[in-house]
Amino acid sequence: MSEPSVIRQILELARWAPSGDNTQCWRFELIDSARFVVHGFDTREDCVYDLDGHPSQISLGALLETIAIAASAHGLRADITRRDSGAEHRYLFDVELVADAAVTPSPLLGSIAVRSVQRRPMKTRALTAAEKLALEHAVGDDYEVQWLEGLRVKFRTARIMFNNAKLRLTMPEAYEVHRRIIHWGVERSDDRVPDQALGVDAATLKLMKWAMVSWGRLSMMNTLMGTWAPRLQMDFVPGIACAAHFVIKARRQPQTIDDYVAAGRAVQRYWLTLTELGLVMQPEMTPLIFSKYVREERHFTHAKNLHGRAARLQEQTAKLIFNGNAFPVYMGRLGAGPVARARSERRPLEELLQR
Repeated sequence: MSEPSVIRQILELARWAPSGDNTQCWRFELIDSARFVVHGFDTREDCVYDLDGHPSQISLGALLETIAIAASAHGLRADITRRDSGAEHRYLFDVELVADAAVTPSPLLGSIAVRSVQRRPMKTRALTAAEKLALEHAVGDDYEVQWLEGLRVKFRTARIMFNNAKLRLTMPEAYEVHRRIIHWGVERSDDRVPDQALGVDAATLKLMKWAMVSWGRLSMMNTLMGTWAPRLQMDFVPGIACAAHFVIKARRQPQTIDDYVAAGRAVQRYWLTLTELGLVMQPEMTPLIFSKYVREERHFTHAKNLHGRAARLQEQTAKLIFNGNAFPVYMGRLGAGPVARARSERRPLEELLQR
């Protein structure tokens, strides 16, 4: 435990935790050879998808779970305590690494840096009972998994994603996010999402790049050509070409920062487990996010014509997902298939260290 490099080895792995649009909403402050602080933040002020900072809090939970798993390689237990940061959109987590003879290397260690988002079609073979059981076990007793599978249900889900995509592609607030996070002309990006990972063909990608120079140009293209091509390629076809969609639901309604952080830890266990099983996954969070906007009558766009569309989508989503006694916290699709060739990478650890 005397070598400071142990913390660096742990953080080298931990930085691969997933975050919305590859924001990497954390920085690390090294205290000594056994302690460090995670400085987290959310993007609610300039990202329409980060409603109340909850998606970022889920990402921070995924990071903390990854820290715990990475620490297990060294026989260490990660004791994590959150303290008040004094700001609504800032988060502080004190981490102490403790030698513990009961800690053994996690079987998920090898999946940390391999795990990625696969936005392209997957194989449609159904999940096996053993795969489902492993994934349901991964989330823990405080959560359950709703499976949306079979051609008819996958079609319904794909249609929701297809319709939901029209909100994303015609909303000026979403445009600002997309313009900022897409890294054009690359397969790998350490701080954004590579355009090659978006899951569209070369012609559509070329049109998207041309249109996204400005909101005026994008609006003109949407008016003249519609949005069906990217929606088909990014949402509808992949929504059917998968084994299933899933919704991770909390058995108790999340209310606090700690609740969403805990959900993020469950999500990361789930994602790493499916990676260990040779499966791939794509998050599908926007139906959950925009449903909450509508249910709580929250303003989310200056485009008045989109509020009615969002309300209709919320009704569809409510019937399929917001049912039963549990509370959806995360959604995605998964299946067998190759790991994505194009993917988001991470900033070097040195850039993430807070001086």
